[in-house]
Amino acid sequence: MKRGLIIFFLSIILSNSAFSNGVGIVDASGIYLRLKSSSVKVDVETQISVVTTTQTFVNELGSDKVVKYAFPLSERASAIGLRFYVNGQWYIANIADTPQDTTIPGGTISPNLKTYLGATPLYFSIPGSVKKDSTLIVELKYVEFLPYDMGSVDFNYQNDYRLIQNLFLDLQELEFSLTSSRNIDSLKYLSTHTIDSISHSSNSGYIRVRIQESLATQNYKIKYSLNLTQLGLFAYSNLVPSAQVPDTLGGFLTFIAEPDPGPTVDVIEKVFTLIVDRSGSMMGTKMVQAINAAKFIVEHLNPGDKFNIIDFATEVRSFRNYHSPFIPSTRDSALTYISSLIANGWTNISGAFSTAIPQFTSSSDSVANIIIFFTDGQATIGIQSTSGILAHVDSLVNTTEKKILLFSFGIGLDVNKQLLTLLSKNNDGLADFLGNDELYEKITSFYLKIQNPVLINTQIDFSRTVDEVYPDPLPNLYKGQQMIVSGRYKTSGPITITLSGSAFGSPVSYTYHLSLADSNILNYQFLMKVWAKQKIENMLVQYYSLPPGSPQAEVLKQDIIKLSMAYGVISPFTSFSGGFTGVESEGTNEKEILPHSFQILGNFPNPFNPGTLIRVKVIQKSADVMFFRIYDVLGKLIRTLKIIVNSNGSYEIYWDGKNEFGGIVPTGNYIYVIEYGEQIQASKMTLLK
Repeated sequence: MKRGLIIFFLSIILSNSAFSNGVGIVDASGIYLRLKSSSVKVDVETQISVVTTTQTFVNELGSDKVVKYAFPLSERASAIGLRFYVNGQWYIANIADTPQDTTIPGGTISPNLKTYLGATPLYFSIPGSVKKDSTLIVELKYVEFLPYDMGSVDFNYQNDYRLIQNLFLDLQELEFSLTSSRNIDSLKYLSTHTIDSISHSSNSGYIRVRIQESLATQNYKIKYSLNLTQLGLFAYSNLVPSAQVPDTLGGFLTFIAEPDPGPTVDVIEKVFTLIVDRSGSMMGTKMVQAINAAKFIVEHLNPGDKFNIIDFATEVRSFRNYHSPFIPSTRDSALTYISSLIANGWTNISGAFSTAIPQFTSSSDSVANIIIFFTDGQATIGIQSTSGILAHVDSLVNTTEKKILLFSFGIGLDVNKQLLTLLSKNNDGLADFLGNDELYEKITSFYLKIQNPVLINTQIDFSRTVDEVYPDPLPNLYKGQQMIVSGRYKTSGPITITLSGSAFGSPVSYTYHLSLADSNILNYQFLMKVWAKQKIENMLVQYYSLPPGSPQAEVLKQDIIKLSMAYGVISPFTSFSGGFTGVESEGTNEKEILPHSFQILGNFPNPFNPGTLIRVKVIQKSADVMFFRIYDVLGKLIRTLKIIVNSNGSYEIYWDGKNEFGGIVPTGNYIYVIEYGEQIQASKMTLLK
């Protein structure tokens, strides 16, 4: 299967992850349930993280209270599950086909709460009321691609809770488990908490932090480095039973491709134009940031690049009438020119493109032709209609007979989002919308990521059928950056994946061989959520490019809702408000997080060498035998153990670090799957020699 590809890389301009503990809101003016404890469990596969965050609250406000849970979920993460324990009962929140209710109880939201929750919080109304002196437990699960740059990956959980509460927490706990096909060169915990455990081997890492009886004053910050000599394609696949998916394609494939970031790798030269809005509405901070961002880009061009600067208001001006070679003299002249920009006049968007695009006519097919365009307003002179500007730009591009990558940035609230989205979508780029004070940070960060293209016009071929591949179209490949792609398959077995494109005007291809999984690997069940997340993101780009309220937009919206509900991944049109499923959990007390007939108490020690004790608590006897199956991270069964269960209570079993044949297993992460009656639970442990 071949897909014609342009460029769309939604995550290329995104910054570090930042998540926080949730808030039990009673009154938006500043009345909350007390946060008693916080537990954060992070499972990372190379760069894909699944985070389970659990907060335990207590109602010490003197009477029963109606509570709304709010969690400052980043726009880069997708929520995939929520369960809660209230008034002695566990419930699972179901996904509904309605947007989340963003109203907050009480009066005007306090500045501290507004700042803490950020721009895209997740809200969930706790049903009924939380009784006086009782406990509320909320467990939220989400999936996210961690930010990556030149082999370095960052995880940041905003555990600092002082904007909400200045009381001690009984327990703050972080458990971070990392598995990678690439060697892990380093693993560092950057915060100053006392570390309970930290270790890493060539392909796994583990950090555990436990803080008792203390204020939550510091974030959890982790950085790890993946080996830069082991590049290429790393793939993960899983064949899910048909009963667990709403279609006939049970296989899920995710792979990560990355070009060599080394100094010997040739970088494709750029022909680059920066289009700067200097209309009157840009006056002040926005103009200062625009000038600084433009200077940064000019200062960071590569030898061999050509560039120009177009600035527009009522009149359109050009630094040069052509793309100038990037040499010291043109660089210095451009910096002087940028410093002279003054905001004044109307907004002539069509005129800016009339000047910029024809200058690409003389460019070569072996270079990357790039426009970065930013504006803070609607067109007020020249062509002013959305359809008219789009048709005008299409005509100009067709006349040049060159492929141009157009990246649009809208600043503030008065931008034409539909216009900017379609300008970029029609020209192989992306659009992003920024606050008034985000211009410099976002533009400079984005430029550094696209500074060094290695493979353009990217395409992909599979030797056997792989469908529903996202993102679609694929991004270009840039030096030191990654491309994460997900797809679906029906038939397992060997497969060849070929990435192709062009570099320096010549075709280039990279071929990779792997085998698609033929069974359900517990450790890779998250791939289903990753694929759904990427498909929803792809569909949202299409949705926002359609006229609001149009029949086509409404049909696509319903398709997004169906996909969100079928795969359990929250979208802008769905929410955790579709009713609640009570879970039978006889014997459950408020300290237990998972509503099962048995509870995993963990293994000790962890990491371990040579053996470890796996501990469980049987809450409700449902069978006579409990099975412990130990797998490696590739899903291969290593060892099966079992114990006899006589009654409720605590049990333990020792694993000596050996396989079924008595051989000693190597250093690495292992998954132990416990099967008891009708229920299955799993956890991860690390053997470190």
